[in-house]
Formats: sequence, structure tokens, C-alpha cells
Amino acid sequence: MKKVHVILSICMLILLIIFRIFIIQDYNAFDDHFYKQGDHVPLFANKIGPFHNPSESYRYYDLPFCIPDHVKLEEKKEDLGEVLNGDELVSGPYELDFLVDKDSEMLCRKKLTKDEVAQFRRAVDKDYYFEMYYDELPVWGLIGRVENREETEDTKYYKYLLYKHIHFDIHYNMDRVIEITARMDPYSVLDLTEDREVDAEFTYTAKWKGTDILFENRMDKFMQTSLPHILEIHWFSIINSCVTVLLLTSFLATILMRVLKNDFIKTIFIFMMALVGVFYPYNRGALFTALLVIYALTSGVAGYTSTSFYCQLEGTNWVKNLVWTGCLFFGPLALTFCFLNSVAVSYSSTAALPFSTIMLIVLILTLVTSPLLVLGGIAAKNSRTGFQAPCRTTKYPREIPVLPWYRSTIPQMAMTGFLPFSAIYVELYYIFESVWGQKIYTIYSMLFIVFLLLLIVTAFVTVASTYFQLAAEDHKWWWRSFLCGGSTGLFIYTYCLYYYARSGMSGFMQTSFFFGYMACICYGFFLMLGTIGFHASLLFVRHIYRSIKCE
Repeated sequence: MKKVHVILSICMLILLIIFRIFIIQDYNAFDDHFYKQGDHVPLFANKIGPFHNPSESYRYYDLPFCIPDHVKLEEKKEDLGEVLNGDELVSGPYELDFLVDKDSEMLCRKKLTKDEVAQFRRAVDKDYYFEMYYDELPVWGLIGRVENREETEDTKYYKYLLYKHIHFDIHYNMDRVIEITARMDPYSVLDLTEDREVDAEFTYTAKWKGTDILFENRMDKFMQTSLPHILEIHWFSIINSCVTVLLLTSFLATILMRVLKNDFIKTIFIFMMALVGVFYPYNRGALFTALLVIYALTSGVAGYTSTSFYCQLEGTNWVKNLVWTGCLFFGPLALTFCFLNSVAVSYSSTAALPFSTIMLIVLILTLVTSPLLVLGGIAAKNSRTGFQAPCRTTKYPREIPVLPWYRSTIPQMAMTGFLPFSAIYVELYYIFESVWGQKIYTIYSMLFIVFLLLLIVTAFVTVASTYFQLAAEDHKWWWRSFLCGGSTGLFIYTYCLYYYARSGMSGFMQTSFFFGYMACICYGFFLMLGTIGFHASLLFVRHIYRSIKCE
């Protein structure tokens, strides 16, 4: 065991070194955010893409925007999470020095060729937007608009207009930047309808205004815009879920009191509020980095629990079981990633991960995830204990009586999975809008509560389903409880079809990314909730069979 602990410590040290060198980047340039009048404030252009297809993103200068002579195209060094998020920041074209107003400042003049006009026209037709960062504050705007030019009975003719002038409103508090917004001038446009060369002249305006908002609160704007218009919708959903939990608790308590004829300790659920500020409201890539690190660190737990339970059931090939444990979720995820990354590469999208990032992830999996998984399995094998049956069992199973169709696996999965899904479907919309839309999700406290409710309702519903199954003399509840508990993941994927139909997404790449990665996420929910349902049912069965007399 000492060797295991030494190797475990070495793996943890390797992960920390990788995390420090490759993931945590130096942000000292932005730590203070203090400026004097006339100081240069960093502006980075991030990406462009169709507004309704957030995964289909491209580099800002993939469109033939003019580049002023003073701009040096220097790329900002991103951390791992930003790369996974598809960010590729490069120097922006605008000079927005601190407290320096500009009125119709000339950006550049450029003669657009026919090909460049066609390229801009296709972008305007797909509602392309741009994303920039000014002093680490996000800035968005559309590059153009489409107007109806004339219309006949059979055909509509459109006019494609490219915005030439952008107005920046920048708010400051003493020596710090607080807020920035970009407004496109609807009257300063360039007609790109015809296939011909066009002389373009791009300008911009910058106006500085004082504000009383503190620097620490400058991201509150995004919190407010991310909240729904009627916050009571969230609370109504949570209250509805709490009522469901109380009803299930009462129902199960009645069953346990009647079957076991014992007094059980009253259950108390305390909802821990999510810590404010765990994730910076717009900390690009923080979630992806956290997911990767947590997945790597918890592989040891997966190896230990899987091997321990396998050995309790008198399994002999624990190495094969350990391999299945490591590949159960990561295998489908890796295959999906390879396909989708190839699609992104063919589209020349920023969503495609560079080779160096892929090698870094492989390095983490090789040096940290796999060793921890193996060490967890070895530790469980060396400390294995026998399976403790709650009562004496017979060698020959009883014949299961003929049951009606609604007691079969599929109908039972449908009935069991719907109730947990109904407890979270309201919150799902806002999560989808954050992940697959243009909104920012910040209400983590409600998300934490809804997640706890999902786990509780799944456990209770699966236990109730197992009770009815045993009452009908159907003793094959093990895999049934897992399938019923995980069936909520199938409902979530069905919701994906509904969301996609209403979202306005289009194109092969966006469709592939949406359904591909959502399939992996829903599969993960299926495994997680299935495990919750099985262990809850196992605990329930052990309790009831310990308390009854078996023949």
C-alpha cells in the first residue's frame, strides 16, 4: 500500500505541474486594470460566425476586414480552457486609448474585390457576428444586415448591407474600465448586393462616460442579462420539484413503515447554496479546464469503486473490468471528438483543437488518468471484502410470473425517467441557451439546487419502481434499476430535438456538434443517474430484506 501511495503522489504531482505550466497562464497584464489618460488598453478580436450557430466559429480576420498599418497581428496566449472553447484572440483593429474620445476616426480604406464582396455577402446572409475583448470585457456586434429590396408574387429580392461605422460607448470609474458597448450605425452601410468591386471606407467613434459602478461589480451587467425576464419561473420550477420530492418521500415512507414495521430516521435535505464567485461570470474556458482536471483526478475513485464491487461479486478478471471502466464513457467521447474535430478542421473553424492541445490532453490521460485508474483498482483488489447479502438466498431462482406489458423494461423506463426530467426541464432551457446560444449563465445557486433535486427524485422514483417490481415477484431488478434511473438521459436527448427545432441552428457542422456532444452529455447523465438509481435500490433492498423474515 505504501508503493500505491507513493505512485499516487507522483501522479498528483505530475498533474499539478501540467496544470501549472500548460493550463494556468500569466494574466499579470490584466490583474490590476489601472490606466492613465492616453494609456493603451488591450483590445483583442476573438472570432466571428453565424449568430445561430455558436459552434461554427472562425478567426476574425478570416473575413477580409481591413487591417490598419498600426496594427501588429499578435496572438494572445490562451490557456487550455480557452482553446477548448474555440477562442483565438488576436490584436483588434481599433485604437481605444483610455479616456481618449474619437469622432468618426478613419480606420482604413480598402477596395473590395468581387470575391471579397461575395465573401462578405455570404457572411451577412448568415447573420455573422463578431466577438472582441476590451480590457477582458466582451463586446459583440453584427457585421451587417439583410433588407427586402423588392418583391414579386413569386420571388423576393434582398439587399445585403455591410456596416461601415461602429460606435463604442465606454464607461469608466476613475482609472478603470467598467463597461463597453458597440453600436453599429444603421445609416453608414456598404451595398454588397451586386457582384462588383466596391470602394470601402471604415470608420469608428469612441465616447468615454463616467459611472459610479465599482470595478468589482462590472460583470453584474451580464448576470442581469443572463437572468430570465421573470425570475419566478425558476422558483416555481424548484418549488414544483420540492413538492414532488416531498410526495415521493411520503410515499416511500408509507411503504417502508408498512413493510418493515420499524421506525426510520426522518430524512432532512439541506440545500447547500453554490459559492458566489466560484466561476467568474465570463471567465473564458474555466469550466472546460475544471471538467478536465476533475475528470483526471476522479479516475482513481472510478477504479476503486468499480473493482471493489466487481470483486465482491466474485469476479475473477478484474483487469478486464478496469479496462471497461476506463473506456465506458471516454471511449464514445473520444470517437465523437475525433469525428467532430475532423469536421471542424474541414470547415477551418476555431472549434478545431490544434495538435499541441490534443497532445496535452493525451499526456494528461497517459500520465495521470490511467495511472490513477489502475492504482484505484489495485487498492480495491487488495482490500476487497465479500458481498454482504441482506438475507439467506436460495440456489435456484423462482420463476417469474407472467406480467402485463406495462411492467416490462421499456414502459417502466418511460414512467421512471419522466418524473426526474419534469423536475429539471425548465432549467434546461437556460442551460441550453448558455451552452448553445449567446447567453451567459450565472445563477449557479439555482443550478445546484436543481441538480440535487434531480439526484433525489431519481433515487426515489427508482426505489419505488424496484418496490413494485419485487411486489410483482420479479426479482431481476439489478439492471432494471440502472436502466430506469438512467432513462432521464434519454428524455434530455429527446428535449434536444425540440430545442434544435426552435433554435435556428443550421448547417452540417453545427448540427453535428450539437447532436454529437449532446449525445455524449446525455450518455454521461444516463451512466450517472443509472448508478444513482441502482445504489439507491440496492440500499432499499438491503433494508427491507434485513427486516423481514425469509423462509
